[in-house]
Amino acid sequence: MKRFWVIAAAMALAAGPSLAKAAELNPACRAAGRPVSEAGFVDIGGIRQWLTIDGQDCANPVVLIVHGGPGNPNTPFAHNLFGDWSKRFTVVQWDQRGSGKTYGASKPPEDELLTMDRLTQDGVEAARYVAQRLGKRKVIIMGGSWGSALAVNIAQAAPELFSAYVGTAQLVNYQLDMKTSYDLTLAKAQAAGDADAITKLTALGPPPWTDPRAFGILRRITRKYEALATEAPPKGWFAFGPGYDTPAYEADYTAGEDYSFLNFVGPKGDGMGPKIDLRKLGTTFAMPVYMLQGEADLVTPPAVSKAYFDEIRAPKKEFVVLPRTGHDPNRIMIDAQFAALTKARTSTDAGRR
Repeated sequence: MKRFWVIAAAMALAAGPSLAKAAELNPACRAAGRPVSEAGFVDIGGIRQWLTIDGQDCANPVVLIVHGGPGNPNTPFAHNLFGDWSKRFTVVQWDQRGSGKTYGASKPPEDELLTMDRLTQDGVEAARYVAQRLGKRKVIIMGGSWGSALAVNIAQAAPELFSAYVGTAQLVNYQLDMKTSYDLTLAKAQAAGDADAITKLTALGPPPWTDPRAFGILRRITRKYEALATEAPPKGWFAFGPGYDTPAYEADYTAGEDYSFLNFVGPKGDGMGPKIDLRKLGTTFAMPVYMLQGEADLVTPPAVSKAYFDEIRAPKKEFVVLPRTGHDPNRIMIDAQFAALTKARTSTDAGRR
C-alpha cells in the first residue's frame, strides 16, 4: 500500500489533476476493505485547492488535518509523520488558501488579504467535500498551532460535519498567548543570564506589537529554550517527499509561507493572528474535544490552553500534557495525536453512513 500511495501521489503531482468537480463517491468506498489514495486539486472557495487522501480501508474514520503556520502544509512530509495512521484512518491533508500547492495554482493578488472567515468557509467546504467523496456523515477534524485556531472556527461553523475535535498546541487568544509566551521566555533568559536574548526581548517589549517582525523575534528565542527541554524529532522527518522535492514546489512553498505569515501578523500588528480569541465563538462544542499540550510549549503556553479547556462544555473532553514536548511536532506528539484519534474513533460516531 505504501508503494501504491507514493506512485499514485507522484503521478498526481506530475500531472497536476483536478479531482472530481462534484463530490462523487470514490469507487473504492463502495465496499469495505478497499484502499483509497488521491492527490489533486478541488474547487474550494472559487479557487483550486490541493487535497491528498490516503487510507488502507475506506470504511475507516476520516481525519481532516488542518495545518499550522499559517502557510506550512504537511503534505510534503505527511507520509513521514502520518503514514502509519492510514491503517486505522483515512488521512486527508489540505493545503490552505495561500499555502503550498494551493498557492502555486491559485496565487492571490498582492492586495488580497487572508481572513479567518474566508479560511473557515474554505475549511467547511473541504470537510463537506471529503465527507461526500468518502461516503461519511462526519469526519474528525484535527489542528495544531495556527491550525488549531482555524480548526475550532471550522468546527464551530459547521458542527454537524464533525464527530470529534483534536487540538494540539492550542492557540486560544493571540494577545494572551503572546504575553504569556513573552513573560515565560524572558524569565528563562534572565535565569540563564542570556544577555543576547534579554537585550532582544527587552527592546521588543511585551505585546501588543505593531512591528510585524516581533513574533519572529520571540519565536526564534522560544525555539532555543524549547530545544533544551524537549525530545527532538527524528532526522529526515521534514524532508520534502517525492513530487514535492522540486525547485518549483519549494519556491511556491516559501512564497506561500511568506504571504500567509504576513497576513497572520499584519503589517502593523493587525493581521489574522492578533484578532484570534476563541472564547468569542462560545465554549460549547457539539462534539468530543481532545486537547494535547506540550509541557515545554513556549508559544501556546499550557496554562492558557488549560484555562480555555476548563471552560469548554462538550459531550466528552480530555486534556493531555505531553512530556519533553514543545510547540513543534516530535514523536511524542504524533503518538499522542494517534492515541487521541483512536479514542475519538471508539467513543464517538466516527461518521459511517
